[in-house]
Amino acid sequence: MSLVAGVDSSTQSCKVVVLDAGTGALVREGRAGHPDGTEVHPDHWWRALSEAFDDAGGLSGVSALSVGGQQHGMVLLDRDGNVLRPALLWNDTRSAESAAALTDEVGAEDYAKRTGLVPVASFTVTKVRWVRDHEPDVAARVAAVALPHDWLTWRLRGYGPVGASPLGPDLGQLTTDRSDASGTGYWNPATATYDLELFRLAFGRGAVEAGTDALGAAGPAGDAVFLPRVLAPGASPGDVHPSMVRDAAVAGQQAQPIRLGAGAGDNAAAALGLGARGGDVVVSVGTSGTVFAVSDEPIGDPSGTVAGFADASGLFLPIAVTLNAARVLTSVAGLLGVDFDELSRLALEAEPGAGGVVLVPYFEGERTPNLPHATASFSGLSIASTTRSNVARAAVEGMLCGLAGGLDALRGLGHPAERLLLIGGAVQNPAVQRIAAQVFDLPVLVPSPGEYVARGAAVQAAWALMGERPAWNVALDSTPEPDFRPAIAEQYRAEQRKVAQAAG
Repeated sequence: MSLVAGVDSSTQSCKVVVLDAGTGALVREGRAGHPDGTEVHPDHWWRALSEAFDDAGGLSGVSALSVGGQQHGMVLLDRDGNVLRPALLWNDTRSAESAAALTDEVGAEDYAKRTGLVPVASFTVTKVRWVRDHEPDVAARVAAVALPHDWLTWRLRGYGPVGASPLGPDLGQLTTDRSDASGTGYWNPATATYDLELFRLAFGRGAVEAGTDALGAAGPAGDAVFLPRVLAPGASPGDVHPSMVRDAAVAGQQAQPIRLGAGAGDNAAAALGLGARGGDVVVSVGTSGTVFAVSDEPIGDPSGTVAGFADASGLFLPIAVTLNAARVLTSVAGLLGVDFDELSRLALEAEPGAGGVVLVPYFEGERTPNLPHATASFSGLSIASTTRSNVARAAVEGMLCGLAGGLDALRGLGHPAERLLLIGGAVQNPAVQRIAAQVFDLPVLVPSPGEYVARGAAVQAAWALMGERPAWNVALDSTPEPDFRPAIAEQYRAEQRKVAQAAG
C-alpha cells in the first residue's frame, strides 16, 4: 500500500493525515498546537509540524506529502534565510489603512481586474505596505516575501537559515502554488503572473519570481525581492530532504525519497479534499468563515466582497471570507458558562429568530463586509427576550447569517448554487446543522468529519506522485431537512446595516 501525507498548517494548529494513495482511506493522523495571536513567528509552525509528524507515527512508508496552509500570512526573509519579524497573519487588521491607501492609489475596479481582489487588511500586499511604512529598518533588510505554506515547503526541502539547515538559504528555491499566490494581492489569476508593478507600489522596491531570474542564495540583482516561483497543479518542487525525516533509516538503509506536492492555500486545499464540483458552494466554519465555489472563469469583484482567487486544480475559486466564525460560538458559550453541547441544546430550545434577539458578531472587526474596526452588537433585548436560549440561538444565527451574505455575493456574480457543503469543526454542533438549513435556501450536506484541508494537500501529494489527480470518495455525515426561514436573515440584515453605519 502506497501512502501519502497531507498537512494543514492552520491558524490554531498543525494537522497531519496519512492516507492510502489509492483509496484516500485514513491510515493515521497527528496534531500539534500553534500559539494564539495575529502575529506568530514561523519557527512555531516548524516545531508544530515536527510534533504533528511524530504524533502521526512519523513518515515511515510515506511516498509523498504536501502542505496546505493559512493564506495571506507574511513571512519576511533576509539574505541569510532568517525570518525578520513574526509573520502578520490573515486576521491581523493593523494594515487596514494601508489597504485603503492602495485602493485609492490604484482604484478598486482596476485592482480587481489586475488581481481578482480589492485590498483589505487580510491580504499580504497590505501587510507589505504596512511594514514599509511602520518598520523601515525591517523593510530595508527584506530579501524575500513568502507565505506560510511556501516557507514550510522550503524548509522541508532542506533550505533555511545559515547554520540551521543542510542546504542553506537559497531564496531562489522558494515555491508556491496558484491558490496561495492569488491571495497576495500582487498576482493575477487570469494571466498566471505576478503583477510586479503592484508589488513595487506596495513595498517601494522591485521583485523577481524565484527560479526564473534568480541568482541563488545571494538574492536577486540590486535591491529586488524574491517572490516564490508559482508551480502548476500536480507539480513538485522536489523531495523532502533526508535530514528532515528522523525515521528515514530502515534496517540500516536509506528510506525511499518523499516527493513534495506544490502545496496550497487552506480553502483551495479543502476544495480538493472535498472534490468540489460546479454548482457546489462550500461553507467552512473555522477560525474564519469562508464561502467559496469552483469556477471555470476568473472573476474580479470591484466591491471587494468576493475575492477572485485561483484554485489548486487549474480553475478558479471565488471566495467570500468572514473574520468571525467558530469563535463567535466560543465567545458566547463562555459568556453563558456552558460547553458546546449545552450551547447547542439551549439554541435549539429557542424559536427561529431567537425572539427578536440578533447578534451581529463582529468580535474581531470584519472582512465581509469590510469593517475592520467594527465591534459585535446584541440587539432586540427586552425583559422577555433576554433568555439564555435566545442568546445562544442568536449566536448561531448571527454566525451563519454572516456567511449567508457571502453566498448572496457569489450568486450576485452569476455563480450557480445547487447544494451547500458545510464543513469545519463547529458544524458537528447539532444546532449549527439544523439552523443552517433554516438560514440557507439550498440543500445542506454535511460531509463526514475530517481534516479536509490536510486531505486536499494529500490529494496534491498523490497527484505529484502518480501524475494524475486521484478521485477519492467523500462520505456524508448528515443531510439536515430543508427548513428555510427567510425572516431570520431579514432581521439580521436590518441590524447589520445599523452596525455598518455606526462603524463607517
